[in-house]
Amino acid sequence: MNYKDYYKTLGVSKDASQADIKKAFRKLASKYHPDKNQDDTTAEAKFKEVNEAFEVLGDPEKRQKYDTLGANWEAYQQGGGNWEQFTRGGGPGGQTFYFEGDPSEFFGGGGGGFSSFFDMFFNDRGGRDPFEAFGRGHGTRVSKGQDLEAELPITILEAYQGSQRTFTLNGKTLRINIKPGAYDGQRLRIKGKGRSGVQGGPAGDLYLILKLQADARFKRKNDNLIYTKEIDLYTAVLGGKIEIPTMSGSVKMNVPKGSESGKILRLKGKGMPIYNKEGEYGDLLIQLNVQFPKNLSKEEEDLFKKLQALSEKERVKMN
Repeated sequence: MNYKDYYKTLGVSKDASQADIKKAFRKLASKYHPDKNQDDTTAEAKFKEVNEAFEVLGDPEKRQKYDTLGANWEAYQQGGGNWEQFTRGGGPGGQTFYFEGDPSEFFGGGGGGFSSFFDMFFNDRGGRDPFEAFGRGHGTRVSKGQDLEAELPITILEAYQGSQRTFTLNGKTLRINIKPGAYDGQRLRIKGKGRSGVQGGPAGDLYLILKLQADARFKRKNDNLIYTKEIDLYTAVLGGKIEIPTMSGSVKMNVPKGSESGKILRLKGKGMPIYNKEGEYGDLLIQLNVQFPKNLSKEEEDLFKKLQALSEKERVKMN
């Protein structure tokens, strides 16, 4: 079995930071993604290689074991490619321990179809872990598992009212509460639901990053909502009442005489709930968009000409 250089696959150095590894993975995964390279078997193979490399190097625990493996690969080959023989023969330690595989398919990593190299060294089959030949003998320390992140899309209505989400991770049902006033980019922490710790250390945490979806009616700006309302020229000039939708039902409001396109009207307290401040809300801002009449009739055109003439007379009087 040939040794696979995962650092070379991702194009990073062996002392690269976890952030650099993640950045390199995202770039290559995007480049070789099957959706962009349909019916391209070469790109498909590269995509699998990149995912396999990140499955190992993106996990500090697996990366540590992989680095240990690289330093002792020659000894493994001399042992005939047999971990049992190697650990009994000259491998340091020889103790047995089991590590828990942590599926990450939900978070965009992992997946099937990896190489036999990966399967042999990084898949938990419920048996002897070959890396134990190196583990304690090379100073493996107890440490917290890697944190995981995933995006969670929510609608503006969910952000306004709050909601509860339920999903399954590693066979366990998780429930999270989204409070009223939740915002785009907000990070919700679920303690102990990340990757398993190293040598019995605590598990990492799971962070769900809220992603506010676009809404057909409202745009959100901080705790305020923005709504664009089209009005006709006559309402803009003469004023009048218009109906405005809000998150809690429609309301009527007055348009002042002589309102220009782009004018902002405000409905206080009709915006988003202010997060963690019960009973407090932002405002709803109504941006007017004046629509000019089209395809005028002869009579309408004559009336506009009369208005124009009257307007010119008024300007002359004022001067």
